[in-house]
Amino acid sequence: MSGSQEIQSFGANVILHAFDWKYADIAQRAKEIHELGYGSVLVSPPMKSAHDDRWWQRYQPQDYRVIDNALGDTKDFIRMVRELEQVGVWVYADVVFNHMANEAHLRRDLQYPRKDVLEEYQQNKQKYQSLTLFGDLSQPLFDEEDFVEAFGIKDWKDKWQVQNGRITGGPTDPGLPTLRVCDHVVEQQRAYLKALKAIGVKGFRIDAAKHMTLEHLKRVWTDDITRDVHIFGEIITDGGATEEEYQLFLEPYLQETRLGAYDFPLFSTIFKAFAKKGSFKSLIDPYCFGQALSPGRAITFVVTHDIPNNDVFLDLIMDEENEWLAYAYILGRDGGVPLVYTDLNTSGITDKNGKPRWQGAWNDPRMAKMIQFHNMTHGESMSVLEGNDDMLVFKRGSKGIVVLNKSQRQQSLALKMDGDWVDLMTDQDVPSDGKLIVPPKASILLVEN
Repeated sequence: MSGSQEIQSFGANVILHAFDWKYADIAQRAKEIHELGYGSVLVSPPMKSAHDDRWWQRYQPQDYRVIDNALGDTKDFIRMVRELEQVGVWVYADVVFNHMANEAHLRRDLQYPRKDVLEEYQQNKQKYQSLTLFGDLSQPLFDEEDFVEAFGIKDWKDKWQVQNGRITGGPTDPGLPTLRVCDHVVEQQRAYLKALKAIGVKGFRIDAAKHMTLEHLKRVWTDDITRDVHIFGEIITDGGATEEEYQLFLEPYLQETRLGAYDFPLFSTIFKAFAKKGSFKSLIDPYCFGQALSPGRAITFVVTHDIPNNDVFLDLIMDEENEWLAYAYILGRDGGVPLVYTDLNTSGITDKNGKPRWQGAWNDPRMAKMIQFHNMTHGESMSVLEGNDDMLVFKRGSKGIVVLNKSQRQQSLALKMDGDWVDLMTDQDVPSDGKLIVPPKASILLVEN
């Protein structure tokens, strides 16, 4: 692919974000993941980090050269890749290149891994040799020279601060040491990516890409690294082309790289459309108005791991019914690679039945039907049949029709249809006259019977 992240060559690829799942558990579920229609699985960062139950520890790297964390080790990771390969499902790895672990409570220096970890490597040589991805474990990965001057980000609209300062939890938190863009850092990160590619990893999520300079991104993600893999960055913005954060961070990234990105503009559009005073008219063609990314570079979603697990984003959690309708939209529409989020109840947020909100989302029967529709209609053109404040109806070539009703009232709809059609969501046949009753807060996914 020579660096291009146009996703057509990846086929109908729905990504399962198995957030904070153990690698062994993913391997065990490989067959079910495939049968549900997922094309790939995004796993939490495969590197050395603290053996700690708290999910955010996975985003505090100690070493790239070894996979050894609370989710498993290098052997577990390789076994998972092989199990998924056998059923035709790809592995995408989350990678953290902006910073290393905040270990200020343990020491004052910036050697990674720290002295006692290096000693542990030497004391258990055989074990760690078997877990090594690349490099010489007798030497540190990084030292003081590999980090920028320590200061916390205060102004999140100051591009230089955001891309050079430390992400902190407040004035008393020393924050995450930010890596400097230099030959040594770039070499280590590229060696790590090459090692993962050699194992069979087919995609990468760039964590905190918003905090990385374009120079850093360009030096790491060169054509030899990006060839034959799907890469997308996490650049959190508060909306589309008219918003300041988009112009500061996402627009330059899209203009100067060929990588994909989380479609935060589309998410913002969806979130507003589902609000009480919002309108589904905004979902007819959001890309045309700069409120969605181009189809070939977008990773579409309705919830990310940050939203339920970080206090600052909690107000972006959608109403449960609306979230399912939003999934019907992103899995039914043309454009982008949909990402389905699931976790093991890291947030403690429950659904209307008192169960962990996102734990069973990945294999929910409703999700399975939506993925089936996505895979059946992938590549088909999209044409809108009807769009108003509460209803959206669009056709996917000759293979499918999506009907969405966000109102609290049932709606009637008349469609001109040839042949026999069935609603995948309910397995009910469509009346021969094409007249439908659309229940409140419901999605209908029609395919030819």
